[in-house]
Amino acid sequence: MHLKKRIGCLHAHYSNIDYIEQAFNSIHELELEHFVDPGLIQHVAKGTGGLSLKVKEQVEWIASCNVDAILITCTNYIALLKEEELSLSIPIIKIDEPFFQSLCEVTQPQIILFTNPATVDGTMERLYQYAKLHDKAIDVQAKVINNTFELIMQGKKQAYNNAIIQYFREIMSEGRLISVAQLSMVEAAQQFEKEFEIPIIHPLKSLVGFVMK
Repeated sequence: MHLKKRIGCLHAHYSNIDYIEQAFNSIHELELEHFVDPGLIQHVAKGTGGLSLKVKEQVEWIASCNVDAILITCTNYIALLKEEELSLSIPIIKIDEPFFQSLCEVTQPQIILFTNPATVDGTMERLYQYAKLHDKAIDVQAKVINNTFELIMQGKKQAYNNAIIQYFREIMSEGRLISVAQLSMVEAAQQFEKEFEIPIIHPLKSLVGFVMK
């Protein structure tokens, strides 16, 4: 009998659960266990100290729940995680690593979009580190879609998606490849791709293959 592998998924918002469930829907060898803590985003915005310890405790807690690997879907969690302080025997999968790999394969100028300003610095710092480590030169510009993130935090998903799609329309003529850094932006990216047949790089595109490896 083939036992399923259990992946503990750490999210900063409940809306991310659906995206991950849909992405792995056809992978029957995996079982997903979701852990959510929306409080961290608020503390990052406030500039609260000691958050790395909180993330370390969360990751170790998930590891103690009989999972075979941990998937972290929030870029803030990833930026705060200090792996050298962990002593875990299971792999930690960071959602932004296959995403960064995709970005580093692009040779043309590109725009990476965010709705949450608090995630920009940590994500871009990790992207440049990844590019340097893999000897890749990237021409990337980060932009924030202002006054949008609060919509998803209030559960106004349609208004959130509409705001992102409207922004895509405004920048599509700039000639840069567009990508979205946050999982919450994936649905809008997929809708825009379908309507305009313009590719948008997002964190789910290469994640499944990465996790299965």
